[in-house]
Amino acid sequence: MDLPLGACDSPVMGQSLDVDYLVIGAGATGMAFTDALVDHADVRVALVDRRHAPGGHWLKAYPFVRLHQSSTFYGVASTLLGGGRVQTRGPEAGLHERADKAGICSYFADVLADRLEASGRVELLAGCEYVGDRTVVSRISGRRHTVPERCRIVDARYLSPDIPAESPPRFTVGDGARVVPVNFLPHVEEAPGCHVVVGSGKTATDACVWLLANGVDPDAICWIRPREPWMLNRAKIQPEPEIFLGMVADLLQAVAGAPSLPDLFVRLEDLGIMLRIDRSVTPTMAKTPTLATWELDELRSIEDVVRLGHVTTACRGRIDLEQGSIAVPGDALVVDCAADGLKRPPLIPIWRPEVITPQPVRAGFPCFGAALAGYVEATRSDDAEKNRLCPPSPYGNTLADWAQMNLLGLRNAAAFGAEPDIREWSAATALNPARIPPGHDGSAALDDAITRIGAHSGPAVARLAELAAVG
Repeated sequence: MDLPLGACDSPVMGQSLDVDYLVIGAGATGMAFTDALVDHADVRVALVDRRHAPGGHWLKAYPFVRLHQSSTFYGVASTLLGGGRVQTRGPEAGLHERADKAGICSYFADVLADRLEASGRVELLAGCEYVGDRTVVSRISGRRHTVPERCRIVDARYLSPDIPAESPPRFTVGDGARVVPVNFLPHVEEAPGCHVVVGSGKTATDACVWLLANGVDPDAICWIRPREPWMLNRAKIQPEPEIFLGMVADLLQAVAGAPSLPDLFVRLEDLGIMLRIDRSVTPTMAKTPTLATWELDELRSIEDVVRLGHVTTACRGRIDLEQGSIAVPGDALVVDCAADGLKRPPLIPIWRPEVITPQPVRAGFPCFGAALAGYVEATRSDDAEKNRLCPPSPYGNTLADWAQMNLLGLRNAAAFGAEPDIREWSAATALNPARIPPGHDGSAALDDAITRIGAHSGPAVARLAELAAVG
């Protein structure tokens, strides 16, 4: 006989959970999917996570990390992270707040307790692993939990990032070399002669900005950047529809007339949408996290930049790379920021008979994609129709990947936006960056953006398809 959710179980016989969904992973994706699902369907859900609490990789993130974009775009659909607050002081005054690690972890704990568990239809099985065959095993007690055949499995781990604190270096560490993950930086007890930051992405830029903010001389930082990154101007990725849709209109117009991808990114740079650290070097990486212009100024103060490919070996006094070697002080501290924080596994249908696998649906904004999948699961019965409305979109990496991401995102937005109920839900969901909130007063700038989006969407989609194919 099935026992009710949360009942005591026997370490021998185990426990059968009377649930309709088993969601594996209580990070942002799993929480956003579950929140939207139970908000729109009378179902019971067991959330499973190997960690002790909800929040996923944020529980192990480096101490000084913040969201790279507005808090408004992150979290679950029912509960606004950050309350829509705008910064009133500092270099980002006027921009929406970006939550820090503590704020995000607290937010997910509150959502779990006050929204999900309070519904009486969701339980978190913390410290547990899904081992397949509809079975969950506690890492603490060894007890086993099973779910019935009718229960749908949701794998919210498909795009889980590698975490610096839990990822060994991707290069050989020689005797005497001081190599630490970025998490260790605030715990260094004695200043080294040089900080060697390894990585090209958001983690590396965060490490450099943190070091500079804590008084490290730019000349005491060596930055190994295997690839040059394009980044989005944070001021253009804001929740106000005039700002975000104005950026989209500029982007589509630029895409429609671009002769090539490198030329397109330069055009976007001229429009203030894209940023690069060194304007004399053409970037080849387009994961496009957001960056503030004040951070850009700080990063440009670091002049010792090494572009010799990826690190192969870190030794005391020397670092070997794919295209050469560099000398460093004997007490140099190598800060490893090269963990893969943005995974790009093959795209697979979100709905398959054996598993639901949430993935981004529009370009980026994974929490919106997960919440949309949860809403569609709650309101549709046919998996083929669900997949038609929500085909997955990849993250960016190369410029061609970025073009493909935006191409699929635009097509997908047209597909799900054609459904009246999804359009209404999306407009009420702050996770959707392209929404015009109900009751918005409108403005001449917004009218202009909407008009230009309508004029340039068709040509831009056609041109993105060509650019993505050429690469």
